[in-house]
Amino acid sequence: MTQRNDTGAAPATGARPVPAERTALVRWLAGYGSFGVPQAAAPIAFALLALPLTGSASHGAALVAAMTAAQVVAAVPLSRLGVRFDAGGYLRGLIGVRTLGLVLVAVLASAGAPFVLVMAAAAAAGAVNGAAYGYIRLLLNHLVAPGNLPRALGIAATLNEVTFAAAPVVASVAGSLSPGWAVVGLALAGMAPVLLIPRTAGVRTPAVRSEGGGRFGARVHLWLLCTASMSAAVAAVEVGAVSLALRYGLDAGWGFVFALALCLGSISGGVWVSVRNRVPDRRQVLVFLTAATVGAAVVAQQGPLWLTLAGATTVGFFLPPLGTYFSLILDRLAPAHRRAEVFALMRTANALGVIAVSALLALTGTTAALAGGALVMALATGLVAVATVVGSRRKGTARRRSSAHDG
Repeated sequence: MTQRNDTGAAPATGARPVPAERTALVRWLAGYGSFGVPQAAAPIAFALLALPLTGSASHGAALVAAMTAAQVVAAVPLSRLGVRFDAGGYLRGLIGVRTLGLVLVAVLASAGAPFVLVMAAAAAAGAVNGAAYGYIRLLLNHLVAPGNLPRALGIAATLNEVTFAAAPVVASVAGSLSPGWAVVGLALAGMAPVLLIPRTAGVRTPAVRSEGGGRFGARVHLWLLCTASMSAAVAAVEVGAVSLALRYGLDAGWGFVFALALCLGSISGGVWVSVRNRVPDRRQVLVFLTAATVGAAVVAQQGPLWLTLAGATTVGFFLPPLGTYFSLILDRLAPAHRRAEVFALMRTANALGVIAVSALLALTGTTAALAGGALVMALATGLVAVATVVGSRRKGTARRRSSAHDG
């Protein structure tokens, strides 16, 4: 197992994991895949749980909103709190809190408790999600060599798509039998990382008091914005899938076709990243962003059905390569003592993208939500283009100055 505290160095290409590292990576990937089960299954499981409690399945959305809002609020404070503890132990503690919160949701709902108490339990379960993701991602740096991070993150992105595709189906079947036990089941499944992720004794986030409360630089904020923008573009397709089906004269149940196109594209993109195992340069990232923006714009145009499906597939395909790059560049830019925090912010940016598009869909309708997803992608792409040009000019100026000085 490779122990490293800094992944800022340029990864070696074509690196092959040693057996011990491969075993650690397999365990981490299995833990990462199960970590997302509660969030993936919650919309269906909570809707089925809320139906007998309140008489309306729509109240399940309130539970999901409580989880998400708590995550956004608590991500940074809980991430900073973890600097005092062993990273692996702190992660297990956070997942334990989430498990207890979800079990409490099931118990309170089954006992017919006031809905506000069930919402409070859901919020407690969701509050730790951002910080837990930050630490689970941080531990990957200590389990594989830097040269294998792109492949590991690509596989993780593929597993995440499989989880978000399969978990709602399982939750629907289990929830139809027993809503309360279905929530308990997803809580226990989400606890699997406690057992699966290898122990990395002594891994701590360095505490640097003089820099602990400072702001991140503009480059960190740029890639967090890109993360939120990509999340918004994806969410516009997923959340608006049923409305899209109706606009094309299909039954509401055919909404899964648009989500499936997105999912298949994402799985393909994750496989491509894993096989390629390269960190793209800035110009390649700009091409990826442009392609994803075009895909989002095609979906927003709502032209021929086949073209809309192609646009959704394109957005999905570029999600893993861009997500992998965002994770690696934020890893490189963040101070060592704030890496878990920046990874938690990355998860929060994802959540904010989903929240923004969902609100837009609810307030203005499908067309505006799809257009909004495309516009924020265009904004992010434009900002990255400007940053790339400015960075190239600065490097060119620095080289000329260096040459003149040497001469």
